[in-house]
Amino acid sequence: MTMPWPVEPMTAVTGELPEDTARWSLELKWDGVRVLTGVSADGVRAVSRRGADVLSHYPELSGLADLLPSHDVVLDGEVVAFEDGRPSFGRLQRRMHVARPGPRLIREVPVRYVAFDLLFLDGRTLFDVPYAERRALLAELELAATGPVEVPPYLDGSDSAQVAELMDFTREQGLEGLMAKRLDSPYRPGRRVEFWRKIKNFRTQEVVICGWKPGRGRREGGVGSLLLGEYDAKGRLCFVGHVGTGFSDRDLDELYETLWPLRRSSSPYDEEVPREAARDAQWVEPLLVGDVAYAVRTKDDRLRFPSWRGLRDDKEPHEVTREP
Repeated sequence: MTMPWPVEPMTAVTGELPEDTARWSLELKWDGVRVLTGVSADGVRAVSRRGADVLSHYPELSGLADLLPSHDVVLDGEVVAFEDGRPSFGRLQRRMHVARPGPRLIREVPVRYVAFDLLFLDGRTLFDVPYAERRALLAELELAATGPVEVPPYLDGSDSAQVAELMDFTREQGLEGLMAKRLDSPYRPGRRVEFWRKIKNFRTQEVVICGWKPGRGRREGGVGSLLLGEYDAKGRLCFVGHVGTGFSDRDLDELYETLWPLRRSSSPYDEEVPREAARDAQWVEPLLVGDVAYAVRTKDDRLRFPSWRGLRDDKEPHEVTREP
């Protein structure tokens, strides 16, 4: 059978830890960027969630050709940057937007490909094969546990005490959370499915950047805070608040340079924006997606105490809707 390519990734819902954990696998949520890779005699291919070619962004992925010299495969996984042994989305920002990183940047911010699913193997498409079997076949490929590629272990949820220990570990280490995947689940490209769940230790939300408020003090002349939006069920772009913390000076400088060409004279929102937020606002075309952590949602659906995590060029603005 011809290798399916490109493949749209299957995505998860946000939810709670399943009650019947014996039917599920549990693994770390890696806080990177989703990348699907294809390896064959023709070489290595790599695409983002949006289908963009990202092999030049992450040349480390070319090493898959040496690790799998006699196989044709399609892998699903995430590109992750680590800091102090933990996944760091903030550190990955330095690589995400650089199409051809130089040797110095690659040394300063190395990335690893965490492969967690196998979708095609030597002429056989595995979409209808249960997840547990796909993972067993992936383990048999014996990808390196060190260097730029690894296959992380997962926990069979049959032991509730071990599940509790794993949850406690992710909280103690400040990790984003867990992924729960039903052991008998098929792979459905391009669909968001209930049998994969994101179980988060802290709330995060993708947001559309709709403008900025001018900075004051040492931020004067640049970005002070970003005005945020998301699309509702009717496709309307709604105001969800603004974020002014979590930025480095470098972040603010780069955001200013990126947003300046996108300026527009009117608000991009499909609703009236609170007067305080609109005052002195510089509006932009709603083309960029960011990521924030936040405490809670208010009654009027605003993000309370948001903190900036970074830009996401792997997401389309119209994909940004409220996570339940």
